[in-house]
Amino acid sequence: MVTPMDVLSDAITSMRTGRPHAGRTEKHGSWGVRFPDSEGAGFHVVLQGACWVLPPDGEPLVLGPGDVVFLPHGRGYGLADGPRTPLAEFSGSLPGPFARDAVAPETTAPDAAVPDTDVPDADGAGRAGRAGADPRPRPDTVLLCGAYLLDRLRPHPLLAELPQVLHIPARLGRHPELRSAVELLGGELERPRPGASAVLTSLLDMLLLYVLRAWYEEQSGRAGTGWAAALHDQPVSEALRAIHRDPARPWTVETLGQAAGLSRAAFARRFTALAGRSPLAYLTWWRMTLAARLLRESELPLRAVAERSGYTSEFAFAKAFKREYGVAPGGYRRRGQESVAAPAATSLAQR
Repeated sequence: MVTPMDVLSDAITSMRTGRPHAGRTEKHGSWGVRFPDSEGAGFHVVLQGACWVLPPDGEPLVLGPGDVVFLPHGRGYGLADGPRTPLAEFSGSLPGPFARDAVAPETTAPDAAVPDTDVPDADGAGRAGRAGADPRPRPDTVLLCGAYLLDRLRPHPLLAELPQVLHIPARLGRHPELRSAVELLGGELERPRPGASAVLTSLLDMLLLYVLRAWYEEQSGRAGTGWAAALHDQPVSEALRAIHRDPARPWTVETLGQAAGLSRAAFARRFTALAGRSPLAYLTWWRMTLAARLLRESELPLRAVAERSGYTSEFAFAKAFKREYGVAPGGYRRRGQESVAAPAATSLAQR
């Protein structure tokens, strides 16, 4: 049976772009860094010691061993050993704030691991080539850091309503799947082995789902409205599952209400109150989101894209798509192909 979390998976898939990044960072002494706004959504996990997250709004948040924090909206923030530590400006090169050098240069651990790399020491020798015991002192803080690239132009409402900072504190017996994913990811980053690239990508995808699942589970008994409540409301979640399972079906408010086990009027009121938009408005939004992804990621003809998006007429589909995106489907596809081709051409020219 399809579960409510399949809606969560679809929401993430609809926004994800590119490959995630991750690294393991060891911190000594006093350190602090200020990250700018970015297209990334990232997380930190404290493996050892403690640190502070300094959001642009709100109070500083202390993280202890086992704590997980997720920052979904790409807003700038600080990370430091203390709430009053001076912050060095971030100067990383990756599009997210958690690249290998995403800490103050003077405090970066020389052997911080990143996927597919054995990071060299100052003398050029990586950990794999270092003989004998490590003479350096035990780090005060050890962090796992990761970043996901998201399409901010069309955020799924499920992710758009998340707070600036999601804090999942370590609690004995809580969220065992999340803890297992953290342990696996930490092991891969500390000891890179053959196949690490594929393993890390899968683990990062899994970790993101476990983080959001844990947060939504903790919010389910507190939220009266919004997507945390919608995912755990039986009638509304049934309707959402139906839409995501078969978006091309000619749904009406009445047939969705039947799937939810409610009358047409009662269902429409309940869905709108929890999800923040009417059932058919969400259905159209989701169809157009799927259509855009098919145009970007496949070579399907427009008729096939229209049919998979619930339109029997290619003309009606093109009209609806242009109303939603401001450009015809063919133009949207060409624009996406050009944006992919440009970096590839630049890379070839640099060889």
